[in-house]
Amino acid sequence: MDFKSKIILIYGPTASGKSNFAVKLAKKIGGEIINADSMQVYKDLKILSARPPFKDYKKIRHHLYGFQSSKRKFSTGEWIKLANQKIKDIKKRKKIPIIVGGTGLYFKAITDGLVEIPNIPIKFRQKVRSLHKKIGNKNFFLKLIKLDPLSKYRINPSDTQRSIRAYEIKSYTKKSIFDWFKKTKSAYEKEDFFKIYIEFPRDELLKRINDRSKEMIKKGAVQEVKRFIKLKIPKNKTVSKAIGINEISEYLDKKIQIPQVIEKISIKTRQYAKRQTTWGRGNMLDWNKIEFKALNKFLKKI
Repeated sequence: MDFKSKIILIYGPTASGKSNFAVKLAKKIGGEIINADSMQVYKDLKILSARPPFKDYKKIRHHLYGFQSSKRKFSTGEWIKLANQKIKDIKKRKKIPIIVGGTGLYFKAITDGLVEIPNIPIKFRQKVRSLHKKIGNKNFFLKLIKLDPLSKYRINPSDTQRSIRAYEIKSYTKKSIFDWFKKTKSAYEKEDFFKIYIEFPRDELLKRINDRSKEMIKKGAVQEVKRFIKLKIPKNKTVSKAIGINEISEYLDKKIQIPQVIEKISIKTRQYAKRQTTWGRGNMLDWNKIEFKALNKFLKKI
């Protein structure tokens, strides 16, 4: 299989072994790795975001990991600009770009283009969120599909973030988010990509998540959160919603013990992995689906 002219994309749920596989693949084909995880861009969350270990950086060149201040908002638009520049730089060095992560919107931006929706005032967005909180997710979704019928079969009713976003866009711009999507165009052709979606047996993934939650505590996640709290970042910032911050903060406030911290982190991570899987199944129909156990077999073939 010739990857010389390709951009390789690797997506999978959290704890599915994406980063480790990306390193093995990069070593075999002469690649460099670009991060596509919205939490791994931040400097201050090395442990909680499960950033690749330093030994991997020594083996293979990594890009867009741990470079962004947690005090500053980092958007998908900023990521796509940086990722496009990294792809150009990597190709100039006659290497193969390998984009790996679990943030679906980053992958959608690179394969389909970024939706250029007008900025919606914060007060307007807060009003929509207040409405959601007041009437609950079920009733909010019913209001959404009445306002924007295109959302009915394209947004999962339990996907709160997408429901709120679709509602505020239609309310403010008078145009469906899906009509905005039609105007987007990727900087690349479909043939430029080789897309890998890592599938992982649910029971095994749950065990890996539990084990990783314990390992995070051993590696110093509590100290990491202590340092993070000192930064005094507002709770409504995206980075403040990283799994583990609230749970460890509860421990530091002496509300719960470490075993409960691990359990809560594991539960939230499992829920996140489920959302990633659901998103992937709905948006990555044309990807090469490879089971985790078959990854080494795939590497031997190339």
